Amino acid sequence: MTTSSLCWLQGLDCLPASLQGLLTQSFDLQKSEDTLQKQRKKVQKITAVFDVEGLSLRHLWKPGKECAREFRGNLQDLLPTMPKADDYFLLRWLRAQNFDLKKAEDMLRKHMEFRKQQDLDNILTWQASEVVQLYDSGGMCGYDYEGCPVWFDLVGALDPKGLLLSASKQELIRKRIKAFELLLKECEIQSQKLGRKIETVVIVFDLEGLSLKHLWKPAVEVYQQYFALVEANYPETIKHLLVVRAPRLFPVAFNLVKSFLTEVTQKKIVILGGNWKQEMSKFISPDQVPMEYGGTMTDPDGNPKCLTKINYGGEVPKSYHLHNQVRVQYEHTVTVGRGSSLQVDNEILFPGCVLRWQFASDGADIGFGVFLKTQQGEQQRVGEMTEVLSSQRYNAHMVPEDGSLTCHKPGVYVLCFDNTYSLIHAKKVSYTVEVLLPDKAAEEKIQGLEATGSSPAQ
Repeated sequence: MTTSSLCWLQGLDCLPASLQGLLTQSFDLQKSEDTLQKQRKKVQKITAVFDVEGLSLRHLWKPGKECAREFRGNLQDLLPTMPKADDYFLLRWLRAQNFDLKKAEDMLRKHMEFRKQQDLDNILTWQASEVVQLYDSGGMCGYDYEGCPVWFDLVGALDPKGLLLSASKQELIRKRIKAFELLLKECEIQSQKLGRKIETVVIVFDLEGLSLKHLWKPAVEVYQQYFALVEANYPETIKHLLVVRAPRLFPVAFNLVKSFLTEVTQKKIVILGGNWKQEMSKFISPDQVPMEYGGTMTDPDGNPKCLTKINYGGEVPKSYHLHNQVRVQYEHTVTVGRGSSLQVDNEILFPGCVLRWQFASDGADIGFGVFLKTQQGEQQRVGEMTEVLSSQRYNAHMVPEDGSLTCHKPGVYVLCFDNTYSLIHAKKVSYTVEVLLPDKAAEEKIQGLEATGSSPAQ
């Protein structure tokens, strides 16, 4: 058995004696490494139920303590520059890598490089541009029953294109990094106030208003990069991810970011149903939740939305736009001959998928429409197909176009680039088209809630 296997055995004397017994019985030190891997997962499930806060070196059996001390010894060159060099901080990285010393060290060293690149020691004094401060939604508001800070992320209230036409992707991501550093700072304050270690946070994702505009590729990339940075730099800090008012589009949106979340984080996602206001009280006391979200908290002036704590976003005025397009890279470039058209087939196997496209033309406009074939396996003219999105001419040589639609029935959907009206000029078109699939587990969860009359979108 390897040292990392021994190190993973956590005494956890902070837990009830009955649970300690169950944990110790779960391990047989004579078992093979493969068997220990299975047992490890079993214990993870048990300990996850208790959401242990404040684990430090004193909670480890002797092999675990030796492992942690060795970890500290390997990081002597980094200790003076760490934001925290206590047991709690170091154990976050060890737990994230199942007490694999090498992986934990590599992860922490990369984080320290990230801290230097992003100047995280000073990020709380950094201010985003006016448009981002005004229209990037969200905010910290209240604490859960154990004193962990709560952040509300109002995804559906965002104007993704307006923000990305007015600010850089890097600035939007940096603002979210600042938010996470703010949450960790609040954890420290809570730890001092309550006299016990607080090191995890609760995030509430409000998806009211989530629509196809939020699946715009540059906007999705912001969240993908953000989640990847959180997983790499803030391990073991998320306690719960509560999802409220999730529409039917949620399974597709979730599938776009799912691969950027670890399995551990995915297990912390809780989709609340139509009675989400009541369900939220299981995680957060009503006096710590804005009245807008079913609690009793208000601003000093009685505002139920708690606007002094939460930014509700909204559409970005065009006066903030710095440019009229976001630069994108296209997967295909073709020439549509004069007086002709180009058909791009996309097979949809089941309803609920989303068809997403972006395109630009060179030198002149181009016609574009979406159609559904009425006969499978055969060539058809556009006039013989069912019109899904009517064809019209776009000035895609001036402003690139993008769009998406939800496919309510299976079949072959055809994107048609139309140049039949131009008898003199051929058109060069660059485009990307994708079929976005729903996450099946999330889809089944949403359908199950709807079947019980508890649609989360209510």
